[in-house]
Amino acid sequence: MSNATVASYVDALFWVYYALIIARVFFSWIRLPSGPILMIYRFVYDVTEPYLGLFRRFIPLVGPIDFSPFIGLIVLLIIQSIVHNLIA
Repeated sequence: MSNATVASYVDALFWVYYALIIARVFFSWIRLPSGPILMIYRFVYDVTEPYLGLFRRFIPLVGPIDFSPFIGLIVLLIIQSIVHNLIA
């Protein structure tokens, strides 16, 4: 397997995690009914909370606004760039 192929797979994994963080932000804006949507939210929450919780320890809430997803996305983008450059 070539380095370009590995880099493509790694980039895809990063983009999936970006999507999960963005989905979590959207879920936080709506009231969730019970059922399958709540189960999807729980999955998204369980997958993203360990990562976003790291930032929440250092970044306080500003009123009702949680900046941890925004900071988390920026840091994830930087990590993706570093990993991509190391692989490619």
